[in-house]
Amino acid sequence: MRLVVLDAHTLNPGDLSWTPLETLVPCEIHERTSPSEVVARCSEADLVLSNKTLITREHLAALPALRYIGVLATGYNNIDTMAAAEKGIPVCNVPAYGTESVAQMTMALMLELTNRVGHHAWTVSKGKWSRCPDFSYTEFPLIELAGLSCGIIGFGRIGQAVARLASAFGMNVLVSTPRAPNLAPPYVTLVSLDDLLGRSDVVSLHCPLTEQTRALINRDRLALMKPSALLINTSRGPLIDEAALGEALQSNRLGGAALDVLSVEPPSDAHPLFQTRNCLITPHIAWATKAARARLLNTAIGNVTGFLSGKLRNVVNGIGS
Repeated sequence: MRLVVLDAHTLNPGDLSWTPLETLVPCEIHERTSPSEVVARCSEADLVLSNKTLITREHLAALPALRYIGVLATGYNNIDTMAAAEKGIPVCNVPAYGTESVAQMTMALMLELTNRVGHHAWTVSKGKWSRCPDFSYTEFPLIELAGLSCGIIGFGRIGQAVARLASAFGMNVLVSTPRAPNLAPPYVTLVSLDDLLGRSDVVSLHCPLTEQTRALINRDRLALMKPSALLINTSRGPLIDEAALGEALQSNRLGGAALDVLSVEPPSDAHPLFQTRNCLITPHIAWATKAARARLLNTAIGNVTGFLSGKLRNVVNGIGS
């Protein structure tokens, strides 16, 4: 029995331990794996763990020994789950490990757009306060959240956590979700997507990427939003038509955006949103607190333990369920 980890670095850059996994099964751990290296590295593997490295139908056809695929993430669109199912290979993910961390990052981005803490701290480090004739200065209008409307698109675990935090800041919470909860919290108002976009001062995306949600925020829907509204995405990059977002920001038809995810990751140096006004971009780090990564690793190890003991957990492609 042999296990290969294809892309270990982002999950564990050195502050967590692989020892509990290594005690279960002999492991070969790679920090990163290019597409051309997948087959060679997995040729004798019974189990493979991947975070974002693609495992395609072609890869699976060339890996007859493979019996298990573990995804070191919640999303699993990097795995051809249908091809794996055809070969009887279970694909197991890690749900819910990052709920609080992603919700915290969502609020951090919201606060950065409204208070510009990072920007003002940077101006102080460059000497602007020391040269200022007044005791105080601002380079952006500062916005109070209390009394504003926060629109949350998608109401799974993360959307619900963001709703709680937004309510704690005194915001009016609007929610649009295809599956209305049986009992919505009293501080939440369920509305249609168009109603949410038209009424919200802040719109935050927390829905999965599907064919129905791809480019959910497009030119037409951006036109429904207030010119002062802020858009936040800590979910999946392709939920937003990035060209349309850039146009809306550049033409002052939208107040600002904060994105932790983009359609292509990593992006090219020439990504147009890098030079767009009032657009903050962080490098897909909402999931990456040490606490969240430790939960992810522990659950991934639990998934492997389940496979080895014949009790599969968190299967996403129907094998063994």
